[in-house]
Amino acid sequence: MTRRMAAALLAGAALRAQSRRPRLREFGISTGTLPPGRWNAITDVAGVLVGHATVVSGANVRTGVTAVLPHAGNLFREKTPGAVFIGNAFGKLMGSTQVNELGEIESPIVLTSTLNVARVADAVLDYMLALPGNEEVRSLNVLVGETNDGALNDVRARPVHRDHVLAALRAARSGEVEEGCVGAGTGTVAFGYKGGIGTASRRTPAGHTVGVLAQTNFGGDLMIAGVPVGRALRPASPAAGADGSIMMVVATDAPLEHRNLRRLGLRAIMGLARTGAAGSNGSGDYAIAFATAREQAAMANGDLSPLFLATIEAAEEAILNSLFRATTTTGNGRTIEALPLDRVRKILREYRALP
Repeated sequence: MTRRMAAALLAGAALRAQSRRPRLREFGISTGTLPPGRWNAITDVAGVLVGHATVVSGANVRTGVTAVLPHAGNLFREKTPGAVFIGNAFGKLMGSTQVNELGEIESPIVLTSTLNVARVADAVLDYMLALPGNEEVRSLNVLVGETNDGALNDVRARPVHRDHVLAALRAARSGEVEEGCVGAGTGTVAFGYKGGIGTASRRTPAGHTVGVLAQTNFGGDLMIAGVPVGRALRPASPAAGADGSIMMVVATDAPLEHRNLRRLGLRAIMGLARTGAAGSNGSGDYAIAFATAREQAAMANGDLSPLFLATIEAAEEAILNSLFRATTTTGNGRTIEALPLDRVRKILREYRALP
């Protein structure tokens, strides 16, 4: 890693350490009916790992990489059942067609900035081809998604490089997941406020876990716990920043195959709708779903309703966590304010949604 890249990563860590804002539940809001897992994160699905590399440099670079690994082994040799659901296809999700053709994911799922997809994919190929056991591999499908962080980041500079990607992959861990202005969420904007990375999880009565990680960069009329917060904050223009995109990664330990994983992806989009998303022409709305149970018989269709509800609730909370945890950010000649939590608290109390 070059000194310049190392400095960019350290600058990102310093920026995130400036302030710790609460998650949605710490704020006092519990959406939905199902309980969260221990971490209330995608990593509550056993074996799932998340890593970030945050790239902050000078006045114009605010971007990064977020990697989700379904397991810590060689994903090409131990593929995981997977599917991609597309709410609106204004985006550049590399590798999605093979996932939906074969129903399998064979690489880490990596999120980044729009014009960096190709560079990130090349680095993921380097990582996968170098794994022991892959010496003779001649075809490999990497899965790389994006949102456009061009408001706060010099997206044309394509500042994410190989070492950043490898740093995110090597940093991937279980347990608590860093949220807000981190990794692929460093420069994103949601509902006109600072967006970022958010995650949440739910457990079903049968004991299965669903976790969602979101990279939020879209617009609409913000709703929190059914309350029209966006309208109350900005009466003149509640549907702020209607265009944009969101990438959601859905993980479950329930034994599901491709068809029903696509159905989980649809429910992630339903969770997105609960937050007041606009679903505009210029928004790329994607859900990548995978199951970590590879050896068990697939669940019957009639048993899936609790998993659907878990996905909706986890997606909604993951998106809101990205906003609650993000901090005001200046970059590329603009300042995007964080969601004003004091005003949000007052609005929620007026609607009797918060004690």
